[in-house]
Amino acid sequence: MHARSLLFVCAAAALPALQAQAIKIQAGDWPTYNRDLASTRYSPLTQINTRNVAELAQAWAYRMRPDANSSPASTMNQVTPLVVNGIIYLPAGPAGFQKPDLRRHERVRSGRTESPSARRSSGRAFWRFARLRCAHREEAMGIPHHSPPGETGYGTWPADAWKGHAGNNMWSYSMTADDQRNILYMPMGGPAANYYGGDRKGDNLFANSVVAVDANTGKMKWYFQTVHHELWDYDLPPDPVLLDLTVEGKKIPALIQTGKSGYMFILDLTTGKPVFGVEERPVPQGSVPGEWYARTQPFPLKPPPLARVSVKKEDIVTAEDTTPEHAKACQELWVKNGFEESGPFTPWAYQAEGTPAKVTISFPGPTGGTNWGGAAADPHTGYVFVNSQDSPGTGWIRKNPNAGQEGQLPYDKAPGFFSFSAPAKGADGKSIGNLPCVKPPWERLFAVNANTGEIAWQVPLGITEGLPEGKRNTGRAGAFAGPIATAGDLVFIGATNDNRFRAFDAKTGNQLWETKLDHAATAVPIAYQGKSGKEYVAIVAAGGAARDNNQALVVFALH
Repeated sequence: MHARSLLFVCAAAALPALQAQAIKIQAGDWPTYNRDLASTRYSPLTQINTRNVAELAQAWAYRMRPDANSSPASTMNQVTPLVVNGIIYLPAGPAGFQKPDLRRHERVRSGRTESPSARRSSGRAFWRFARLRCAHREEAMGIPHHSPPGETGYGTWPADAWKGHAGNNMWSYSMTADDQRNILYMPMGGPAANYYGGDRKGDNLFANSVVAVDANTGKMKWYFQTVHHELWDYDLPPDPVLLDLTVEGKKIPALIQTGKSGYMFILDLTTGKPVFGVEERPVPQGSVPGEWYARTQPFPLKPPPLARVSVKKEDIVTAEDTTPEHAKACQELWVKNGFEESGPFTPWAYQAEGTPAKVTISFPGPTGGTNWGGAAADPHTGYVFVNSQDSPGTGWIRKNPNAGQEGQLPYDKAPGFFSFSAPAKGADGKSIGNLPCVKPPWERLFAVNANTGEIAWQVPLGITEGLPEGKRNTGRAGAFAGPIATAGDLVFIGATNDNRFRAFDAKTGNQLWETKLDHAATAVPIAYQGKSGKEYVAIVAAGGAARDNNQALVVFALH
């Protein structure tokens, strides 16, 4: 299967969804992962708004595990429920380990146990649906190989790569679509292997690209590659967002793509051309034997990076940021590893046989930047809301000890993700875990005005409770997910490992409400309306260690 046949497969699978979207979404429903085909995650509900959101309280919850001794619900921790015609749909219990049993269900509402697939206004369940396994995952996901001679992209790989080299899959949870123009937009993953590309010389289309295809024919309309010859695991896990913008008085239908590299690309959704310009800038070259390095990488002129994209020794935390002991350990770690100042797209250092390893540090790391949680948007203001973490990648390339074996390349990255963090203790001497070694904030929530390409506001997202007062507003990276937006001028988000669920003023970034959950909310929330007309906000909180059976879908409403 080459690139063109891939596009037919994906388009054929998605066309029924475009036709179904012709039916207007009810204001109180959340019928798809991103609520609408434009992937805005925008709810038109206004009952919960900036004036009263501080009064939100838990209405009910549904436990993801029957009891503390059952299998962990970690596979459920990224679930976003759907709401259609008064019913909440979500996978219930550990996927693949439970059989539906209508005689025994466990749903918690106001302290009582009830039963699963819930009526949205009460939490009372109707039934549970068994998980289905996909027998042909490659076909369902759409895994592209490479263009044969004469097709777009052929010259960006070795001549015979299309005959057998592994290609790139669509890495996001869903596809974004323009149902008026009948266009599908697919964010593509990076090529294999993640960190060494000596066997795939060239820019490697359509890796790390957003690809637009005609939903009726599968014919490619345009593509935009965000990283050439990827070596950092900077794939595109989030779905792009579609918005109608007004740029210097001109109406532009736009696509906004975020990703792990820390950059946001704002493109004309009909042509793929950058709205505010993109420059191809020279980037550092490496010395790994046999590797091919892209001479330039694309840098958007607007907005500025939404993550740290460089680091120097002066960026290490000080005692004023965290604690004296933590800051000292971080300084020592920088020297021990031989870290050096680095900028965007820094290549991995090479460890020749018989020589000591020299460790490269680069920002962002393989977790981003922005990960699969992606963005939300307000189609009325043109604001795009996205959370982004500042977590580095560290390591080096060495000769592969398994080279010569089937499927093994001559070089690979030394195993493991070597973070730049150090242990920290609170004033009471108790451990508060490993904390990052660069100055906070370590995660931020941004609002970008896509009409201008400027950052409207940014705030730290998450706190470190073990630090002294005045130092806790650090941001807390490590819990992947994303935000939603509502017509009540609110942005709701979990996505931190401090186990909080928060609401922010969409216009100013002021935090207006938070609640502490039993587990990290590593899922995108939803807003919906019950049959009584009441508005609810819900999120799955099931991240982190499974020490109890409190991993749950948690639902909130006004008193």
